Amino acid sequence: MKANIHPTYDYVVFRDQSAGTMMLTRSTLAAKAKSLPTVTWEDGKEYPLVNVEVSSASHPFYTGNNIVLDTAGQVQKFNQRYRRNPAQGDKEPA
Repeated sequence: MKANIHPTYDYVVFRDQSAGTMMLTRSTLAAKAKSLPTVTWEDGKEYPLVNVEVSSASHPFYTGNNIVLDTAGQVQKFNQRYRRNPAQGDKEPA
């Protein structure tokens, strides 16, 4: 591997703003540590803090709170809005 071409890879704390959880992991965002706020972790050390809107703690796929969309209802709304009759297909009304 070539020297001095890889970004800094060090510990960073990610805070999920919607769930209020924090996790300590390693990231290349440590290279921007000077411009990031810091937080004191459980071990007493300060780490750069990165705020995220969605993580595994709040994403519906991981939490099991999936929302099922009614696609048939959406198609009916579209047809009503544009006055299309499903029996006519894509033909324009005469």
